[in-house]
Amino acid sequence: MNLLADALAWLFSPERLSGSHGLPAALAAHLFYTFLAVAIAAAVGIPLGWLIGHTGRGREIAVAASGAARAIPSFGLILLLVLLLGVTRKPEAAVIAFVLLAIPSILAGAYTGIEAVDRRTVDAGRAMGMTEWQVLWRIEAPLGLPLLVGGLRSAVLQVVATATLAAYVNLGGLGYDIIQGIQLRRFDQVLGGAIVVALLALVLDGAFALLQRAARPRGLLEPPTGSSR
Repeated sequence: MNLLADALAWLFSPERLSGSHGLPAALAAHLFYTFLAVAIAAAVGIPLGWLIGHTGRGREIAVAASGAARAIPSFGLILLLVLLLGVTRKPEAAVIAFVLLAIPSILAGAYTGIEAVDRRTVDAGRAMGMTEWQVLWRIEAPLGLPLLVGGLRSAVLQVVATATLAAYVNLGGLGYDIIQGIQLRRFDQVLGGAIVVALLALVLDGAFALLQRAARPRGLLEPPTGSSR
């Protein structure tokens, strides 16, 4: 209990609100790396996932590649990319690592969302004369949006957790206090940094949960109205 009180006292101390490693700057850096990596991963994973879901081709390869990517140790991947790209390109190495970790969840959300659409609805669209692009954009993509948002949600949470490791290569973020606290044996600082990361993950998870609910088509969210005869 004393450790928790010490961690909260450290977290709300005045010096935590200013400086290059203050809480606002660390939070901004953490969010920057997170959303930059997820945006790049989405630009790759969403079109590829939609193509796989729409055509039904390459699903086995995508599943195998996603499973392999999820098995890669995050810390080892970051250090490997830093060594390959050079110590002067640490930000690029970290972002590439985060992108590689985010793509599997987004890719899976994109193609499973398309696959989950009722084929009778798709066939009805084709029977009305829709082109394959119109079927994808007007039917499959909107109906598969909740699962896609779920994939984005998983990717964001994974990158938020992994971005704490960016401090190992001196890129700052919320992991800086945790790693520095371990080195200095300041366990109140370690716990305080961990609390901030956990709270950020919970806030983002709640925001994406609301977004995922809002992404559901209205007809699936509300029961049909009307009286039975």
